[in-house]
Amino acid sequence: MRRRTPPPPAPLPQRAGVDPVRVRLPVDGTWGTVREHLVERLTGAGPGTVESMFAEGLVVGADGLAVAPDAPYRPGMFVWFHRELPAEVPVPFPVEVVYRDEHIVVADKPHFLATTPRGSHVAQTALARLRHELGIPALTAAHRLDRLTAGLVLFTVRPEERGAYQTLFSDRRVRKEYEAIAPYDSSLALPRTVRSRIVKERGVPAAREVAGEPNAETRVELAEHRAGLGRYRLVPTTGQTHQLRVHLSALGVPILGDPLYPEVTAPVPADDFRHPLQLLARRLAFTDPVTGAEHAFVSGRRLRAWPPHGDGTAGPAGDAWTGP
Repeated sequence: MRRRTPPPPAPLPQRAGVDPVRVRLPVDGTWGTVREHLVERLTGAGPGTVESMFAEGLVVGADGLAVAPDAPYRPGMFVWFHRELPAEVPVPFPVEVVYRDEHIVVADKPHFLATTPRGSHVAQTALARLRHELGIPALTAAHRLDRLTAGLVLFTVRPEERGAYQTLFSDRRVRKEYEAIAPYDSSLALPRTVRSRIVKERGVPAAREVAGEPNAETRVELAEHRAGLGRYRLVPTTGQTHQLRVHLSALGVPILGDPLYPEVTAPVPADDFRHPLQLLARRLAFTDPVTGAEHAFVSGRRLRAWPPHGDGTAGPAGDAWTGP
């Protein structure tokens, strides 16, 4: 099988930590010009947008020079441009750096901040912010957390090493622990391991459990309970979309602040940060595939819904659990 030639490096710099868009012209294309192809391809850009980009010299080739509006179509050609960033409500919480070396960055992501650019969340993402704040344009995410989930995320510094760290997650060699606040049910027997088959359909907000071979597994433990609430320790061995949220909801103790489970509620306004999902990626541990070092990180964040002790304190910043 013939390998595809890798694309040339981007001739445009990042903007606000966001990469330029790269487009490869189809090899079987019959358009007369590059502009005609992009007008047909970028239908969501709005009338006249592509023409304006060419007129202003904003579409460039691999040499960094502007592509002329009448430049002939060349199959397999690469072009780059910066998309107009969507209007985003700033997420008013910092991304804390827990650890950094020449290979990785481990960040403690706040609620409401997406991990990587996607859909309407582009500049207001942990990746874009860290690239800009740390001055590491090549920074990439080795995995992702839901936008509503807070906690630890691993980023890689060198593109050539990204695959090694991503493989840690695909091979389930990363030890992850989460913390969640949900209703306390005295009749719910814990600890237990929950196994089910979860599917997530494109365009449908919530995932769902269906019959079939399980593809999701979560160890659920109750750390403590107080004032009708439980503080749960969740240890997933798989990484299906919304897995922890689906599993706790199925047990009858949906996570506080969840707008999707057990029922989809009205969309929360983008500037409403009052009720964060009470789910936190608390621990992350792995053997570094590049250096061989043993890493173990703990989030310093608190879940605000957990009621304080009688003396008014919220307890220690970390957790008091030990692994099974």
